[in-house]
Amino acid sequence: MTEWLTDYGMFVAQALTLVAVVVLLIALVTRMRSEGGDRTRLRIEDLNERYLQRRRRLRLASTARGLRKGQLKAFRRADKDEKRQAKGKTAAGPCVWVLDFRGDLTASATSRLAEEISALLGVVKEGDEVVIRLESAGGLVHAYGLAAAQWDRLREAGVKSTACVDKVAASGGYLMGCCADRLHVAPFAVLGSIGVVAQLPNVHRLLKRHDIDVEVLTAGRYKRTLTVFGENTEEGREKFVDDLERTHELFKHHVADRRPELDIDAVATGEIFYGCEAVQRGLADSLGTSEAYLLERMNEARVMTVRLETRKSMSERLGLAVTRGVERGIERVIEVIDASRWLRK
Repeated sequence: MTEWLTDYGMFVAQALTLVAVVVLLIALVTRMRSEGGDRTRLRIEDLNERYLQRRRRLRLASTARGLRKGQLKAFRRADKDEKRQAKGKTAAGPCVWVLDFRGDLTASATSRLAEEISALLGVVKEGDEVVIRLESAGGLVHAYGLAAAQWDRLREAGVKSTACVDKVAASGGYLMGCCADRLHVAPFAVLGSIGVVAQLPNVHRLLKRHDIDVEVLTAGRYKRTLTVFGENTEEGREKFVDDLERTHELFKHHVADRRPELDIDAVATGEIFYGCEAVQRGLADSLGTSEAYLLERMNEARVMTVRLETRKSMSERLGLAVTRGVERGIERVIEVIDASRWLRK
């Protein structure tokens, strides 16, 4: 009897092991297939509905317990009335489509913005508006030039667009923001910085001191103007500055073309302006936060956020989690060091 129970136990263990292996293989194959196909998805959220539910929850929480059932009935009646009114309408009302762009040095979010705009151009109708919540301190000229060109596609298609800036849209960020029909900025948002900057270290004298020669070979007179290791010439410096000035003129022309009422020479000095100053100088059109602007638009239109998301693989999610953990640790150390200045007795 004991031997039979032992054999049976071994059989059950082997069967369970086999089932576990098969399930694991199926899961791996399914994951590989899903990762090999289209890994993007379009996430859409109705902000009107989100804020309606929040207001109802708060109203219900502030209602006396004995009256909450009546309040719920009132909510249901309001929903029925809205559905009845919607049935009687012959055309859909205006929509406000909300996109987000948070820029870095290379404007890496440009490809996502391009795809989101492509998706919207196929559905926007007369009376609709595209709002882009913009945050960027600028970066590489060619990168932000491409991002601005993507935004210009809305203008070329005749779609009304608004840029909302809560924190910063400077340099390349402003290059993008001025493509909008309207610039709505928070009072202390940073705008402007219409200028071009470049800096290049040169270690030629250090190398020369240690008898190290560096050969810089070029074909073309201005293929290399300034270098890190070679000896720089006055002609090279003049050409480098000339390239910066030419880029600055293109920047000024871009802004002036989209905001013709702006005194471009007065503001294209490379300096920054806060939101209230930017409105006074014509760099922006109105003051206020993006949250307040969208709440105002909800009274007249359906406001929906649109975001193209990329599903990350298991290894990418793990790597991202580790990176975030390290970043949070470093940020915490910096916060403690910074706070220690105020905590000393």
